[in-house]
Amino acid sequence: MKSKRNIIWIIIILMIGIYLFPTIKNRVAFAGNKPALNEMAPEFSLKDLSGKNVRLSDYKGKVVLVNFWASWCPPCKMEIPGFQKVYAAYKDRGFTIVGISTDDVSQSFIKDMGMTYPVVMADDKVIIDYGNIYSIPTSFLVGRDGRIIKKVMGMYFESSLKSDLENALKGRK
Repeated sequence: MKSKRNIIWIIIILMIGIYLFPTIKNRVAFAGNKPALNEMAPEFSLKDLSGKNVRLSDYKGKVVLVNFWASWCPPCKMEIPGFQKVYAAYKDRGFTIVGISTDDVSQSFIKDMGMTYPVVMADDKVIIDYGNIYSIPTSFLVGRDGRIIKKVMGMYFESSLKSDLENALKGRK
């Protein structure tokens, strides 16, 4: 009887491990993918919804959150209000967000979500340059010097962003 119970526990533990392995593997692999922490963030030139070119270098000297997202993505929609709050609170202190939409987003969606930070449309080059983005949301916090100081695959919670941003604005990593 005891050996049956042990076998059941082993099976349960193996099933949990098999279930969690892809998540753990992706997060660990993502940490080492290019662009790596402390490397220069790849430059991009992408069009916003009005057709204007937006480049990462337009924000030289600022801390920039580069956020890959899509309008159909529930976690993306969940993190946008927190991003907007942080953007409103810190934009005058040298911070901005560049939302990089991976789908065809509309002006009405941007307005309905209350997004006042720049939103641009992704192209294949930026997807590849930022590590073959295959999971959204994915975010990169870029320091004033243009180097990546944080990479987040999945939701970037408002409290974490605020803490990371405070450190970045003070020059700490």
